Amino acid sequence: MDHLLRATALAEQRHFWFRGFRAFITPLLEQAAAGRSALRLLDCGCGTGNNLTLLGQYGRAFGFDLTASGLEFGRQSGRSRLARASIGAIPFQNASFDIVTSFDVLYSLPDAVEQAAAREMFRVARPGAWLVINVAAMEILRGDHSVLSHELRRYSRASLSRLLTGAGFRVERITYTNAVLFPPMALARALQRARGLSAEQEADQEIRVPAGPVNAALTLALMLEAAWLRAGGSNPFGSSLLCLARKP
Repeated sequence: MDHLLRATALAEQRHFWFRGFRAFITPLLEQAAAGRSALRLLDCGCGTGNNLTLLGQYGRAFGFDLTASGLEFGRQSGRSRLARASIGAIPFQNASFDIVTSFDVLYSLPDAVEQAAAREMFRVARPGAWLVINVAAMEILRGDHSVLSHELRRYSRASLSRLLTGAGFRVERITYTNAVLFPPMALARALQRARGLSAEQEADQEIRVPAGPVNAALTLALMLEAAWLRAGGSNPFGSSLLCLARKP
């Protein structure tokens, strides 16, 4: 996981995937924060803490992660309100946050911790609070990146909804994202599985920023997809699954 976080810290400002990711989650955050102020937000499994900059636009943002190296990257970048903890045992009081997020964390957790994480996020959310979740999707897309991220599972709409509703949340919206990348990604991941997945030290090519023109073209494609989703569209497939849920 340290290897992934080092690669992430180098890529998350410019890489097309991260730019698309922020475009996908921003409308959900806007919906969750609409008409309210002085919000408290918690990012569960915050990695380097980079997303706290975006979350901080809606209130006071806090984050925690189990990996010390990610938090060190965050602190070196001047980010504060970071703590070291497990998502299976969140170190905050009951009903203390208005918006809870978890981005690309749940898929790497053992089953028991995954279940505990859903319950813990429900516990720290205030009544009426919102949850924004992003996870890896579709087993057909397992590949080298799965090694890099220590991926244990990829989700479907049904499996993610079952996890969250089982913890008490009400799912308000759920859609696949990165659909425009699906055809080439599906082919590439199939070839990776056919030749054998790379070792973790070699799999970081999956997260390296591509050449400028390629990165710009892929960024544009994801921006167009994000605009489609913002307008109310929904994708039937994609490499990620994005969910907005609420605590009753």
